[in-house]
Amino acid sequence: MKTHRIGLFVFLCGQAFAGMPKPLAVFLDQHCVECHDADVKKGGLDLASLVFDPSKSAWIKVFERVRDGEMPPKKKSQPATNEKETFLAALKEPLLKADAADIATNGRVRSRRLTRTEYEHTLHDLLGIDIPLKILLPEDRASHGFETVADGQQLSHHQLAAYLDAADLALSEAFKRAVDGDEAFQRHYTPQELAKSRRGNYRGPELREGKSITWPITLQFFGRTPTQVPQSGWYRITLRDVEAINPGADGAVWGTLRSGECESNAPMLYMIGLVEATNTPRDMVYEAWIQKGHQLEMKPNDGTLKRAPTGAKGGNVSFAGRDLAKQGFSGIAHRGIDMERIYPNADRFTVKKKLFGEEGMEAVKPENVDKLVTRFATRAFRRPVTDEQAAPYREIARRSITGGDSPTEALRAAYRAILCSPRFLTFIEAPGPLDDHAIASRLSYALWCSMPDFTLAKLADEKKLHEPAVLAQQVERLLADPKSKRFIHSFTDQWLKLNQIDFTTPDTRQFRDFDPAVQESMLQETRAYVTEMLRSDLSITHLVDSDFAFLNGRLARHYRADLDLKPGDGLQKVALKPQDIRGGLVTQGAILKVTADGTSTSPVVRGVFINERILGNHIPPPPPGVPAIEPDIRGATSIRDQLDKHRNNESCASCHQTIDPPGFALENYDPVGIWRTGYGQGNRGAKVNPAGITPEGQTFSDLTTWKQIYTKRADQLARGFAQQFLTYSTGAPLRFSNETTLNQIISKATGMRSLLRESVLSDIFRTK
Repeated sequence: MKTHRIGLFVFLCGQAFAGMPKPLAVFLDQHCVECHDADVKKGGLDLASLVFDPSKSAWIKVFERVRDGEMPPKKKSQPATNEKETFLAALKEPLLKADAADIATNGRVRSRRLTRTEYEHTLHDLLGIDIPLKILLPEDRASHGFETVADGQQLSHHQLAAYLDAADLALSEAFKRAVDGDEAFQRHYTPQELAKSRRGNYRGPELREGKSITWPITLQFFGRTPTQVPQSGWYRITLRDVEAINPGADGAVWGTLRSGECESNAPMLYMIGLVEATNTPRDMVYEAWIQKGHQLEMKPNDGTLKRAPTGAKGGNVSFAGRDLAKQGFSGIAHRGIDMERIYPNADRFTVKKKLFGEEGMEAVKPENVDKLVTRFATRAFRRPVTDEQAAPYREIARRSITGGDSPTEALRAAYRAILCSPRFLTFIEAPGPLDDHAIASRLSYALWCSMPDFTLAKLADEKKLHEPAVLAQQVERLLADPKSKRFIHSFTDQWLKLNQIDFTTPDTRQFRDFDPAVQESMLQETRAYVTEMLRSDLSITHLVDSDFAFLNGRLARHYRADLDLKPGDGLQKVALKPQDIRGGLVTQGAILKVTADGTSTSPVVRGVFINERILGNHIPPPPPGVPAIEPDIRGATSIRDQLDKHRNNESCASCHQTIDPPGFALENYDPVGIWRTGYGQGNRGAKVNPAGITPEGQTFSDLTTWKQIYTKRADQLARGFAQQFLTYSTGAPLRFSNETTLNQIISKATGMRSLLRESVLSDIFRTK
């Protein structure tokens, strides 16, 4: 009877399964076809019509769903262990061969270009300039979670025109500084000057006892000062003798220093940094890019402070006849502001050296143009160039000189063409093992978001970079360099979605204490934590739990954390007690905020995030026509109750058994990361139930027990992190045939830093 069924199945499928190993046909007939034939076609999958072609991704999905126990569904009859293993082994072999053959022919990574962040850093390092450029370029679309992934990138005529404009601006800045010199600006603003009234509404600081003082007045642009800068550029800003007036319980008054026009027709303000004023006067120094005509705005920006009245009608502020300090209001005082134009990336001498070589301007002669063009092309293209490759750019320079231009103008014309070349804008990689120069570029863009430096280029020229020991040394060198801060920002922005922290604004009626100082502190917390994990090669289990945290006084108050912090020391590494709820990356405010909508939370949104970004589980998109779960913003109905109904749908249940558990575990955190026991205003709504069951069947009662489960799964966490880093650093997600190499990476690593290093040393990283 069983043989008859198999024969009937194969007959009905016609030629669809021609060449399929017999164990596959048997397994599919017994466990899959009932729900996945032409009539039922659950999930849109018709196995009866699916040709057995191991190169098609559909068969990889079949393998993964069976391997992970998602199919057959739990309520269906389950295959015996040996039956399942036989099926997986029979399917795995042809899948591996097909995937490896495609990678060998085409490469795992398709051709990719510089992201706008990489483009900006590259031009900064190539030319020695420091002006913002990425704002001129279209935003990069993320694919598989990252802007660096080639599959999601485009290169349209519009984008090419934007790159051309950015190149013109960058070269104008570099040649202007090289030829004309750097512009200087230095000025000290006294408290008396900062408090000068101007025509129109006054919204500046109070002048009292020779100090400039700002108070928690909520009027827009209060705290603005007459400090307009003469030119766009980088400035060093020094606040002199900053001190707190009536500091809070943490011994400080928290504020923000921002720049902008500070006018209603241009309301945008740009964060420069946090101001933590204490009882001890001290200078505070900041560096920031400020646009021409913009001025500084500094004021207390703590949502927990008692608001001070304006003291005047309309849009005016007046301090006449009142003493806000004696009335108990908190403020920030200082004794003036120093502003100085700086060039943080390179001085004029270095800019000239980058443009014209060691001799600087002395080398700019007609007879040297060919040599200088070739030199610049070699640096820009990140590898040696042949005479044939350099010839078009040399010709541009020659024609420019013939037409009457100076050698300097001729070089600029040739450099412009070089910066618009595909050899500059894209990564030159051939299928198979990368050559040393391609490895140098992949490594430098992974850890510095920019072009290789002299050391990497020299090692590539000497063909030493493919040697594991040399490559490992370079990983350590790049991570120890200050440029690695670019990696921390770029990677965390994309991996943890920190670049989306401004996408939602918390409801001010529900979360009155949330303020810009809290949000900026959240970003600092997460970046400092990841930096520490990398620096100290901490166990990857620190992603879910730890005995320390990075907090400042304002963030500790926001979290309601009772910790011993020193006022004035900013972000500090603090020890946590066993009962504390702030251990690990997943409980940090930035993560909790980007996985909420500003009003409510959803276990689905947080669950998908934790699964994909931390646990390494891919979550497929929902089936078409399935409505989203909308939380009850009043908190009267538990989101869990709504999800229970949703999960009754069989097509939803298989995914939600993976999605929901980490989302449930984190439900005790509201949209701004504060612990709660119930939904709605004041926790007065439905009670939070953080219990659940992992996909493997382990039960947890709350966040603590969920953490206990996953801190014992270091290999799973390591796999998830390695997948994320390799996707980001190579420009493509991992493939089916990369599984063995991924296991080798995990077996050699001890913590996050060694995971990163072993990932770089792997064939995945060193192969197109």
